[in-house]
Amino acid sequence: MLVGLLVGPADLTVHGVLLDLADALPGVHVDSGLTLPQHAILWQIRMPRVVLGVLVGATLSLSGATYQGVFRNPLADPYLLGVSSGAGLGATVAIVAGGSIGPFGVPLLAFAGGVVGVLATYGLGSSVGGGRTNAVIVLAGVAVAAFFNALQTLVQQWFDDSLTAVYAWMLGRLSTDGWTDVVAILPYVVVSAVVILLHRRTLDLLALGDVEAASLGVDPARARLLLVAAATLGTAAVVSVSGLIGFVGVVVPHAARLLFGASHRTLLPVSMALGGAFLVLTDVLARWVLAPAELPIGVVTAVVGAPFFVFVLRRRRSRA
Repeated sequence: MLVGLLVGPADLTVHGVLLDLADALPGVHVDSGLTLPQHAILWQIRMPRVVLGVLVGATLSLSGATYQGVFRNPLADPYLLGVSSGAGLGATVAIVAGGSIGPFGVPLLAFAGGVVGVLATYGLGSSVGGGRTNAVIVLAGVAVAAFFNALQTLVQQWFDDSLTAVYAWMLGRLSTDGWTDVVAILPYVVVSAVVILLHRRTLDLLALGDVEAASLGVDPARARLLLVAAATLGTAAVVSVSGLIGFVGVVVPHAARLLFGASHRTLLPVSMALGGAFLVLTDVLARWVLAPAELPIGVVTAVVGAPFFVFVLRRRRSRA
């Protein structure tokens, strides 16, 4: 986070930033030496962006670890159940509609689309196989994602003058307008994280299998539905303001698992911490590589995440 606060066109010193942060603490009064414009840059431009990066990265990582535990699939990520395709369709509709649905149209419709995508996945999975098996839910998510992606492509073809704005959103970004985005997603992120963290032991039991979990007093279907709903709530909220940022939900939980083990009591909080740090640092890289231009953060996470994804596949193959 400190690196994220320091990197940018305006020159802020480590000493000045640390003192200004300390000055914001209750009962502490120190002179940071920052000018009024530097103070405004720190608190109204860089700090909201860094905090947003922490929230988005932590939530995507937490959701990825949750999906991997629920479905016992180490390659599952937050977009498994149609969240990304639904959010992408909602954002595309909002962008092509322009200002007719208000300034908050893109986040609102992206959030709604992500939720609708998951509801459609569970509806299809329940109608086909009762929603009792992981394979049915995963395949239903693939089908729903393909359908929503087709609708999104159709909308883009009808309104091709908005292609640039649509692709810019889909590639992901952490640009903020002050603290608005942070305040908007914070309640959903908190609810999602609290519910998931309170069920860390349940995820460990689900990893043993449904029969074993049921013998230990856990209702697998109910627990799976609750955890997926909580993870989806957080994912849809952060995606609605950040766009589609891939690989974070796969890369970070696996890194945490390699470093600290597979127990969800440790894995979930560590994934949150590493996910927030990872996304802030990739955002710094996105701002620095082509400065003063800025790379879409989704491009940077893909460049980092794709090789790691291959590493995970090869590692699983060697174990098999």
